[in-house]
Amino acid sequence: MSSEAAETGPSVATREVRVLEGPNLYFPRPAVKVTLALPGYLAAPPESVRSLAAAVGLRRGQPGAAGSEQRQQVLLRLVERVTRALATEAGTRRLGVRTRAATETEVVVCAFVWRHRGRAEALGAAIGPVLADLLAGRDLEDAVAQHAVAVASAPLGDGPRVVTPRIPVASVTGTNGKTTTTRLLAHICMTAGLRTGWSSTDGVVVQGEVVEPGDYSGPAGARAVLESPGVQVGILETARGGMLLRGMGVTHNDVSVVTNVSADHLGLQGIDTVDQLAEVKAIVTRATRPSGWVVLNGEDPRVWAMRAGIRARPWVFTADPSAPAVREALGGGGRATTVLDGHVTVLAPDQAPDRLVRVVDLPMALAGLSHHNVLNALAGASAALGLGVSRDAVVEGLRGFRPDDVLNPGRMNTYTVPVAAGECTVVVDLAHNEAGLEALLDVARGLCVPGGRVHLALGTGGDRTDEILRALGEIAGLRADHVVAAHKAHYLRGRTAEDLEGQLRVGLANAGVADIASYPTELAGLQAIVGVADDGDVAAVMCHAERAEIVAWLRSVGATADDPETVRRKVVRARGEHEAEDDLAALWEVADPEERVALAAGLYAAHPGDARIAYEYAGTHDSAGHDELAVPLYEEALATGLREPQRHRAQVQLASTLRNLGRLDEAVAVIDDVAARHPESLGVAAFRALVRHDADTPTHALADLLAAVVASSTDPDVVRYRRALTAYAAELRG
Repeated sequence: MSSEAAETGPSVATREVRVLEGPNLYFPRPAVKVTLALPGYLAAPPESVRSLAAAVGLRRGQPGAAGSEQRQQVLLRLVERVTRALATEAGTRRLGVRTRAATETEVVVCAFVWRHRGRAEALGAAIGPVLADLLAGRDLEDAVAQHAVAVASAPLGDGPRVVTPRIPVASVTGTNGKTTTTRLLAHICMTAGLRTGWSSTDGVVVQGEVVEPGDYSGPAGARAVLESPGVQVGILETARGGMLLRGMGVTHNDVSVVTNVSADHLGLQGIDTVDQLAEVKAIVTRATRPSGWVVLNGEDPRVWAMRAGIRARPWVFTADPSAPAVREALGGGGRATTVLDGHVTVLAPDQAPDRLVRVVDLPMALAGLSHHNVLNALAGASAALGLGVSRDAVVEGLRGFRPDDVLNPGRMNTYTVPVAAGECTVVVDLAHNEAGLEALLDVARGLCVPGGRVHLALGTGGDRTDEILRALGEIAGLRADHVVAAHKAHYLRGRTAEDLEGQLRVGLANAGVADIASYPTELAGLQAIVGVADDGDVAAVMCHAERAEIVAWLRSVGATADDPETVRRKVVRARGEHEAEDDLAALWEVADPEERVALAAGLYAAHPGDARIAYEYAGTHDSAGHDELAVPLYEEALATGLREPQRHRAQVQLASTLRNLGRLDEAVAVIDDVAARHPESLGVAAFRALVRHDADTPTHALADLLAAVVASSTDPDVVRYRRALTAYAAELRG
């Protein structure tokens, strides 16, 4: 709750009196935050400030020059003393008071704990007038006595509305990944048979059913979850805004999770730096009961540093088992969850490693492609075990949690979408800051076929600084092959679409992208990039506002949500490999040519219509001397969409086989085509020379081969005689 107070004088102003219901940035219990602007104190002569400080009992310290940060430090102590004096006079003998410097040198923030709302608000409102009276020359005792009467006579008012949980509770916070981790943790708890309620930016959910839609990542969400009938465990996504504006919604938690801290929403509510943001996120860790667990990202130094202020036990998660944070956690009696030999593994002091599940068997990790979701899985598993969920339920929950639009909507959801040239992949994700966009493009690139393109519908909320918007544009320009702007009218938050896009364009220009198309909605942007996508391309959209509309459109055009096996096949394909890569490798280890042909025939029958298998089958016939059988298989592979790097190799092998069969005109046509597309390849040039030699143009064949060697070779002798060899090649051509 917030109330605005009018300016009490030209030199002192109370900007805000805000009631914080639960644990907050200042205290682990309800507090009142008072924001004071003190330009008069900041500008006063040093001797005046020294006199005022002495009046409130501050005998030491230099007041500093007018306008200085040192002056602000003196004002912090002065405001604290005035607040305590006012509270004492009003009848409160013991009061926790803390002050903090704001970014503006003239601003001081004062916070104190409270039990009764009415009396607390009156005390907060009286601090500014007392300070104004002092600056005007009034005696401290007189000023305090007058305003203390108003405080003492104010109605007590209600007590804090913060909830004291009667069931196990986990609080999840962080810049990125908190919604996914919340959903995963809830899924694991439900897998264990517990009636589970959770709150997030999507609403209040009980057993998978949304009971209250909307952004409930603050205190209201916590209350709604814990007041839901029959709930046995509560999972609370806890965002920075709620903690800053109202405090946490619960008095304590049993497990807290901090996923990471990075630049986001800076410049709001007095949080201007990433370090300050980390301090806000740490609120949930200080509210964890001593018997509970604080689950911290060991790969993020700001997060791991939060262990210094906790009463509970530390549980670190990191994909690196040799990270210093692992040793520190275990050395301090804590635990660690990491990746050991490809397995999600729990480490505890003096115990054998407990391997839970292979990373490749985590659907949310997208076949190991999504590093940030591997970390989310480690965090979720740690929190579940910290809540007392059985190991078997944790394993089952990790295996069963899919990143689709049912269990984790809007977070790295992937679809296969028909396009004119075949199929492309669409990735729908909430990416809204630099780290989120990097993660989205990591996944997009990891799903894109060799030689394919990554298309991006770029957009975010207007409540980002110009620097962050420009950074987003630069990341997009450097890492995506094709970018369009996709706006979010409901998330402009004080900016115009033109201003927001202008900042993105500055970043794009820094990356060498001169211009981009612009679309008014996320859906329109996605439709545009899908419309130009080729087979094997990836179209990624930063989706905040139109998730339902995007999913509906995808279904209307015949898109299908990718299951884990489909994702795995795409990842393997993107690496230039095949799902039967091991079988294909084993095939060419067979020494007997006829046995190799027989094994390839089995693979060909098991993978009908597969261009790569047809190509390898053709190669076995080729190596066995079955030229007539190899040609139609090469042609089938090329006709059915064989991709690079196998495609040009198939053309070379086809041309060579046609040459062996004496079909020289066909061989020349094939090898000329591949040579035009791969002029840098000496191997292609060599085969072209052979084909053209047999086609009665031996002199031209030699000239072309010489030219290719001169253009590509770094051999010192070729470099030395490059000019002469180039001239000889031209002479041979006549």
